[in-house]
Amino acid sequence: MRIQIPRGTQDILPGEVEKWQYIEQKARDLCKRYGYEEIRTPMFESTELFIRGVGDTTDIVQKEMYTFEDRGERSLTLRPEGTAPTVRAFVEKKLFGNPDQPTKLYYIGPMFRYERPQAGRMRQFYQFGIEALGSNDPSLDAEVIALAMELYRSLGLKKLRLVMNSLGDTESRKKHKEALINHFKPHIHEFCGDCQARLETNPLRILDCKKDRDHELMKTAPAVLDYLNDDSRHYFEQVQSYLRMMGIDFVVDATLVRGLDYYNHTAFEIMSEAEGFGAITTLSGGGRYNGLVQEIGGPETPGIGFALSIERLLLALEAEGITLPIDKHVDCYFVAHGEKAQAEATVLLYKLRQAGFSAEKDYLHKKMKAQFKAADRKHAKFTAILGEDEIEQGKISVKEMETGVQETVPLDEFISYLTKRLS
Repeated sequence: MRIQIPRGTQDILPGEVEKWQYIEQKARDLCKRYGYEEIRTPMFESTELFIRGVGDTTDIVQKEMYTFEDRGERSLTLRPEGTAPTVRAFVEKKLFGNPDQPTKLYYIGPMFRYERPQAGRMRQFYQFGIEALGSNDPSLDAEVIALAMELYRSLGLKKLRLVMNSLGDTESRKKHKEALINHFKPHIHEFCGDCQARLETNPLRILDCKKDRDHELMKTAPAVLDYLNDDSRHYFEQVQSYLRMMGIDFVVDATLVRGLDYYNHTAFEIMSEAEGFGAITTLSGGGRYNGLVQEIGGPETPGIGFALSIERLLLALEAEGITLPIDKHVDCYFVAHGEKAQAEATVLLYKLRQAGFSAEKDYLHKKMKAQFKAADRKHAKFTAILGEDEIEQGKISVKEMETGVQETVPLDEFISYLTKRLS
């Protein structure tokens, strides 16, 4: 029986993986400039972490988690998102005790959700995300949003739309929750089972329902912005003010609801407006979560972050016709004919790599013409040609592929010669 890849996963092969590496390096470089340090958490955690951290009324916890019991009868879950594991590490390793606060972290890695696979939405998908823990300063909200926007811009994306909302503090959310319950309750029997179950526990999630989004009551639902108290309203205005000063365009959308329970105050999404991108336009999202650290057992600590899907980022690049500047060149390709020439090429190949350059040669004993074709396919900058005659004369021919200029160089000077040329 032929074994096939599991549904909702993908093999990222050479030729494609270089795009991923390029994006990941861009993200790492950007985080260094912004003062964020990398954290790597386990790919599976205690199931309780996500129930408490993500929220037991969310689709992720109720429908999408890969949960299993290990041999010790412990319930474990493949991580469906990166914030809760990062906060768990922050609490468990007492990073809140470090003198330099806020603690600014980033992660890159695979996440797992059991959902219907479609373009840009896989069961194993890759996220880049950042978390800033330890400050209530609205300028930090603006910084997080700015970093997300700068990553997209640095990759060449232009057709972007930043959408923001405020969910308010605990007092504001309580008043809004009561208004939502009163609004939906008389007709809740017209909504799906999920919405009915969430009415009393988390009615905000009804606004994010995909099945009932066209229901008339959705259009007239109380807006959270109308229930913000003075402190929450002032906070949101400050975040907007910082973004304006940075020259970052945004749209305030009172209907924006993030899919996880831990958000409060600032919430945002970045969307692609590229033609042909698809019906689901969201590229990334995030917001503030001032109660999550306490929920996971830590001290009262505010936090904010965002996460983006690398798969969806690649789709956005494709939709805008952007080709990443991937360097596929090999510095030198050895074309060798004859047993002695092959042996000498093997040694020179090793020395050239030791000198810090990329180099390749033929391993299938192909004819010279086929080796030259291989050098072309590898986009070699130089081709080093060795035959029996060159070995006897103690020389090697070096051809610059772009110009076609060919020189003969003493074998013992080859490495220094090519080092100068490549430098």
